[in-house]
Amino acid sequence: MRYLNTSIAATFLIPSLSGQVVLPETVVTASRQVEDSTESPFLTEVITNEDILNNSFRTLPESLALTPGVSVQKTTHGHGSPFIRGFTGRQNLYLTDGIRLNNSTYRSGPVQYANTIDAFALDRYELVKSQGSVLYGSDALGGTLNSITSGSNYRDYDAGEFFQHGAANYRFDTNSQSHLGRIQQSVGSGGSWGFTFGTTLKDFGDVESDYYGEMKNTGYPEQNYDLKFEFSPTDNLHLTLFSQYLNQDDIWRWHSTTFNPGGWEGLDAGTYTSRIYDQERWLNYLKLEHEPLANWIDRYALTFSYQTTQDSEYQDRRPASDQIRFGDIVTDTYGISFEAQSTVGRTSVLYGADYYEDHIDSEGYRINTVTNAVDNNRAPIADDSTYRSLGIFTQARTDWNDQLQTTAGMRYTYADTDIGSLDAEDSWQALVFNLRALYQLDSTWSAFGGYSQGFRAPNVNDLTGDVTSRSGLESLGTLGLDPERTQTFEIGTRGRSDKFTFEAAAFYTIIDDLIVRVEDGGGTERASNASEAWITGIEAEGNYTFNDSWSLNGFVTWQYGDQTTPEFLGGPEEDFPLSRLSPLRGSLALRYDSPDDTWWAEARATAAAKANRLSPGDEGDTQRIPPGGTPSYVVLSANAGWQATENLSLTLGLQNLTDEDYRIHGSGLNEPGFGAMLGARVTW
Repeated sequence: MRYLNTSIAATFLIPSLSGQVVLPETVVTASRQVEDSTESPFLTEVITNEDILNNSFRTLPESLALTPGVSVQKTTHGHGSPFIRGFTGRQNLYLTDGIRLNNSTYRSGPVQYANTIDAFALDRYELVKSQGSVLYGSDALGGTLNSITSGSNYRDYDAGEFFQHGAANYRFDTNSQSHLGRIQQSVGSGGSWGFTFGTTLKDFGDVESDYYGEMKNTGYPEQNYDLKFEFSPTDNLHLTLFSQYLNQDDIWRWHSTTFNPGGWEGLDAGTYTSRIYDQERWLNYLKLEHEPLANWIDRYALTFSYQTTQDSEYQDRRPASDQIRFGDIVTDTYGISFEAQSTVGRTSVLYGADYYEDHIDSEGYRINTVTNAVDNNRAPIADDSTYRSLGIFTQARTDWNDQLQTTAGMRYTYADTDIGSLDAEDSWQALVFNLRALYQLDSTWSAFGGYSQGFRAPNVNDLTGDVTSRSGLESLGTLGLDPERTQTFEIGTRGRSDKFTFEAAAFYTIIDDLIVRVEDGGGTERASNASEAWITGIEAEGNYTFNDSWSLNGFVTWQYGDQTTPEFLGGPEEDFPLSRLSPLRGSLALRYDSPDDTWWAEARATAAAKANRLSPGDEGDTQRIPPGGTPSYVVLSANAGWQATENLSLTLGLQNLTDEDYRIHGSGLNEPGFGAMLGARVTW
């Protein structure tokens, strides 16, 4: 796997973890401009389309499983919520080509939104940890994940040269009898224009594990399409028109239902007849990029975007209760952003502004199956709501000499909401800063560190939510909440030579006014700024190359944190562990590349310690987290690839070789048992 090493953590060294000598990569997310990853004072994980295909990853969240500092919780097989340095869901910011996907309806805790990004349609994605609030705005407490879509690469061809290229991928999973396929085609004229169209179809079957056997209703279908038209009327003016669509149906929250018999490590059985999610998302944008022939501005970009999402849930709570529930949310989001870059002496200055506006329609009902009484006024969030966010930002990077680089930035954010059905309104504002430095110690080693602030304004779900969380608790919003704020201190080191790559870092995050769900004593939990918290962690990863064929790669990560919060509303404040923090976890792999570069093979061991530091919410989540915590595990896997011809490549993944029964901490189902992933890719 060719991860661009980034998460860093301590003062110890381990063999690196990428499998091959990793060349420096250009990244854009950390500084909102193109830069060499090795010269960045930020931690940026880069995972490419090749990584996803070669390593048998099923979804975008699963492809983060070998990333230090990230734990991928799955409430069900069709969800997947990365915990990035202890934060998940709406406390992490998701982007596509720099455009915000987060909207004001996102629920708290581990949720499904990261799995609505089609990993097979991407050129790569970049993850920047503990960063993003200055350049991208609210929500980037744990980090920012930017999915960068594939294109035609029309500017790589000679001017006027007609080109066409394409690829078809197929994968079969023996464990769940799943089929995944994608076809993509590009045509165009070199230097002038390019058009790319792709579609991905997925038919996921039911997962099997040794303890449960077939976990009924864990499979689901998914359809995706994307198209991109790129046009350059002049050498320095570029236009991009993009559209992306995803649809997922019948995603069962398995742990809640009677198909979950419980029992494993003392877990409770599910009690609902059904609990089903449908998810639909559509993104469109038009982007203009210009590199004017002027000495006071290097480039600028203007982007207009429109998104619509539909998020629905159906619950049949029988036999646990005599109730059927349905909720549906449709959100239209309009966005505009502007950014520009100028150079003043040794300093590159980035500046700009962005504005997003959500329009929300929400409906829901509850039926008493005994009396047939219907309550049509139980929407999951307040109907007819509007949410607006405006940000103005700047960031300056100065190369003082060949050794020292500093980066400083700030953003002002104003957010407000009109909650139509409740005739209420609220607003918030924040000013956040970051300051980073990178020092080149010698030709191999560098050190970096800094201080950054984060900010998350309460959204409409925080204020008005009426949903079901964890193992069946009622979860309600609260008007008048304050924003969540973070301060993160970080220090790390990076090394790179012909034989190895290595990065390590330590971080400490302070969280103020954390919005948590606190029980009111009547079986309901309510949103409250009831918590102060802190998280610290270490992360390290690296790759060591023995010779042209053999290499060793691996990572290690550890987190620890507490929160001060009442166990129930109005109760005394107590110290508890933060919910679902990742235990000590790591992975080590040995890789062989054939001398003629036609085939490769890799054997990997991944392990996690027991997750036994539980919050009160974790202890009450008895369908997902076993009494006393989630057990430790060691899982063995193997991957191999063969370039059979110039245009045909084949891959084989063997997962969970010992058929281990295990689950990621906080997940609602066990991971798949033994299975093979068979993949083929044809290019033209």
